[in-house]
Amino acid sequence: MEGILHTPLNPLRVAVLSGGDSAERSISLKSGTAVSNALAARGHEVVTIDPSVTSLDTYDWSNVDVAFLALHGTFGEDGCVQQILETQGVVFTGSNSEASKLAFSKSAAKERFSLSGIKAPEYALIHKDDPPEQVVQKAKSIGFPLVVKPDSQGSSLGVQIVENETGLTAAVAQSFELDNFCLLEKAIFGSEWTLGVIDSDPLPLIRIGTDREFFDFEAKYNDDKTEYNFDESIPTELQNNLTEIGIQACRTLGTKGVARVDIMVDEVGMPWILEVNTIPGMTDHSLVPKAAEKVGLDMAQFCEVVLERALKTGDQKLRRAS
Repeated sequence: MEGILHTPLNPLRVAVLSGGDSAERSISLKSGTAVSNALAARGHEVVTIDPSVTSLDTYDWSNVDVAFLALHGTFGEDGCVQQILETQGVVFTGSNSEASKLAFSKSAAKERFSLSGIKAPEYALIHKDDPPEQVVQKAKSIGFPLVVKPDSQGSSLGVQIVENETGLTAAVAQSFELDNFCLLEKAIFGSEWTLGVIDSDPLPLIRIGTDREFFDFEAKYNDDKTEYNFDESIPTELQNNLTEIGIQACRTLGTKGVARVDIMVDEVGMPWILEVNTIPGMTDHSLVPKAAEKVGLDMAQFCEVVLERALKTGDQKLRRAS
């Protein structure tokens, strides 16, 4: 892919942030370990920081050139850690606090997509204190089958497909265990795709194959039967269309650095944006590193590309080691 070039970096002092206390802590720790090992192998001085143990407000950042964010879920992807680092004047990978907050709320992102003419599945937003009859009414207005999901979570946590009213109450209750707000979203059936984006440069599209009902947490991280296909036989027009709307979705939300766009293509070939992830996984099951490998970037080289983009961004105060 043109635009994604790797130039070896001089050794940097890199703080890798992972862990935290979100529901995605275990995945974040795996991402952090993979990133730390890759960067150390390239000769960078790596320090690992777990925000659930170390206060980022009082940490001495003077010896850090750049922070690599591998924090998934709340506090990592919702703009909170980004806001702290912005205040501290720390250069960090990925999107700024405003874009992170916007992308993390699925309902807020959908509203922005709608304003930009980007197709996303119809939805209704509900709150945990909404009367049950109101929830049922909103579900019927969307129509079954529908997808129940927390408004602000990743890794498909709390996501269920509900075929009819019978399973609605239990699915909504499970979603509310993770978030006070929940989406009832029109289910789109067809093929599922993902697009990695670095700034505005696309990585190869991946078509996901799973025997499970959908690409859920188990399929993402634990099921070795999950297939990740670089389906180069698809029509060029569709491939270009998916890439274009994926980049457009990122631009609409204002993301920077690495992001991953999840897309469904329905049975008549219409693409629908599901969501944009501003800190995609970096584990051995993760999609974006697989796509980077497809264009010749191993894990260490890919991590250096991410660092390089962070160091070049104009949104953050640049403080390189002298």
